[in-house]
Amino acid sequence: MPHPGKRPTPPSSETAFPPGSVIAFLADRSQLDFEVEFYGKVISGAPDFAEVLRVQASNLTTKGRLQDGLAIDRQLVATRPADPTAHYNLACRYALLKQPDHAIGSLRKAVELGYRDFSFMEEDHDLDSIRKDPRFRQLVKEYRTQKK
Repeated sequence: MPHPGKRPTPPSSETAFPPGSVIAFLADRSQLDFEVEFYGKVISGAPDFAEVLRVQASNLTTKGRLQDGLAIDRQLVATRPADPTAHYNLACRYALLKQPDHAIGSLRKAVELGYRDFSFMEEDHDLDSIRKDPRFRQLVKEYRTQKK
């Protein structure tokens, strides 16, 4: 008999959950897969929930679902048009998808709205595809010299 205050030991691979059970299904899923499904359901009921949109776009991108992440980022920008971080994240998604014109345009909008973390911008690997673009360098130069 187990000690009353002791937690039960989770099953090992030798004592797997019954096939087809809900617990077996959940045990085989990653946290990321769970979140993508969960937040997808939240968004379907609350499409303007900005915090969830941010997390979902990031999760989808992490899973390699860049087009889906882009769609969520567009939805976030439509929901929060004055949010510089939303525009920055949209620029990142466009850059990851190798769409430099859209990436630079969204990045410019982010900076116009107040995004000023130029050090991060210059190191963010999401922007690697546009970093050597003269428009990127001009944008950083133009706004970095302005008073904050």
